[in-house]
Amino acid sequence: MSEEVRRPWWRAAVDLPETIGWRDHVIGALIGCAYVAWLLSTARSLGFARDEGFYFHAATTYARWFELLASSPHDALKRASVDAIWSENHEHPALMKSLFALSWMFLHQKAHVFADASTAFRFPGMVMMGLAQWVTYLFGARAYSRRAGAMAAVLLGLMPRVFYNAHLACFDVPIMAMWTWCMYLYWRSQTQGGIWWAILAGIAYGLTLETKEAAWYLLVPIVPHALFVQFRAVVGKRGAARFALPGALLGMVTLGPLVWYALWPWMWNDTLPRLQEWFAFHLNHVYYNMEFLHETYFSAPSPRGYMPVMILATVPTVTLVLFAVGLVGRGKVHYGRLRAWSRDAAEGAEASVVSLDRGEVDLLSLLVFGAALGPWLLPRTPIFGGTKHWFTAYPFLCLFAGYAFDRVATALRGALRDARGWAEGSHNTILAQGALVACVVAAPLAETAHSHPFGLSSYVALVGGTAGGADLGLNRQFWGFTTQSLEPYFEAKAPRGASVYYQDTASSSWQQMIEEKRIRPDLRGAGSPDADIAIVHLERHMLEVEYNEWSVFGTDIPDYVLTHDGVPIIDVFRRKR
Repeated sequence: MSEEVRRPWWRAAVDLPETIGWRDHVIGALIGCAYVAWLLSTARSLGFARDEGFYFHAATTYARWFELLASSPHDALKRASVDAIWSENHEHPALMKSLFALSWMFLHQKAHVFADASTAFRFPGMVMMGLAQWVTYLFGARAYSRRAGAMAAVLLGLMPRVFYNAHLACFDVPIMAMWTWCMYLYWRSQTQGGIWWAILAGIAYGLTLETKEAAWYLLVPIVPHALFVQFRAVVGKRGAARFALPGALLGMVTLGPLVWYALWPWMWNDTLPRLQEWFAFHLNHVYYNMEFLHETYFSAPSPRGYMPVMILATVPTVTLVLFAVGLVGRGKVHYGRLRAWSRDAAEGAEASVVSLDRGEVDLLSLLVFGAALGPWLLPRTPIFGGTKHWFTAYPFLCLFAGYAFDRVATALRGALRDARGWAEGSHNTILAQGALVACVVAAPLAETAHSHPFGLSSYVALVGGTAGGADLGLNRQFWGFTTQSLEPYFEAKAPRGASVYYQDTASSSWQQMIEEKRIRPDLRGAGSPDADIAIVHLERHMLEVEYNEWSVFGTDIPDYVLTHDGVPIIDVFRRKR
């Protein structure tokens, strides 16, 4: 008989009750806060994407309206004031740009929490990433286990492309966070019932609509899921229950558009024409260039293999393996449910098995996953955004991965319990479980940390890393954000007051770098290669730009090449004096 291992004193302090409660909100928040701290610590070393420059300007414009609203509400609500300010950059809803503005006003200008204006602009997006991890943890903890939720939240943050985008004053990580939060509240409404959960789901959907236009097709997975759950409930009760419209769905289709309208002043006047203009803009969006497998796509049809190949090439492989294992594991659970239900139905027994999962979380996750990825299999869907446009699928991918990790950890625990000298709670057991966590987390952590500040150039080891992605002809960057990484070159080689052709960097992004002294303030931006220094961001469709620079500078040999893992990112040409 084995000797009982004495329980460590600290276990009483960390052991959690079986019921998910407030302590789990603390755990989820701590995971999110730790990640936000990581983002803040790396923010200054990451240059500005093209879109960020536009949103910085929009945020400072909107800030004028908030200041007017505080000082003179009557004047702020007049059509002249609303239209003059909110006409700025209205292709996306106003929530995130409003948060950028408020963060800049209070955390940079007034409280001086952030020395850089850009960090204040970016901070709301970083907080949204923390929210995404918080909600992912809660989702996984309630659906499967705390261990599954924690690993899902961690793996969501350990993706190079997600890490890069989580820094930005943009909308792709925020819509991922709001989408996940909205789905979580909808699911809670289905499992808990009650009007308050339905109201919360409706408000959350309105805020999701106000984050990005992708929220409009969030109903695509919700409607079939809600109808299935209601139909199953009726069948399970042998027709004794009446079919009723789910409260969460009702709250979303009624409260959601109202919240969206209330928070977007641009839509307050001439609503129908502006709504038509907005939909037309996105339905007929310009098709930007994107390289895929050595071919640049300038227009539709898009390659149907783009999305699955890019997921394989950019999501850490261990996460994808766990996702596949988790998907198969949950499939086996539901196959067992279906067999039991069929047996009971054949025997005329009460088919109680259909009520085992009131929220049908796996069905919901699969429907959401499919809705997020489905459009990228259509030939008319532009691929110019790279992976960011399907980030909404990743929390649900990670939920299945977290479930798989939990099953593996449980199996390891059982095997160790039966082994000699590996009693529950012993140091050996704790070390073995810690080693399992390290085996899962180490590679994604290393890949994510190493990718910075070249997140869009980074590819996972499965395809050979950054060099492998370049060899495959996958896009190595876009948005012109890598210009800041030339700062050491500018410091060493650029003459005082030199003009610099910043090529794919937006002029507003260049100006922000100058103002924050991320590059030398004496450098002057130029709009053409006829400058003292000219750069070219190395994308396949930028070859014409480089040819022009060869002509201007009289050489095809760059003065400097910025690289990441040996892969050229920017060529720099300098006029000899």
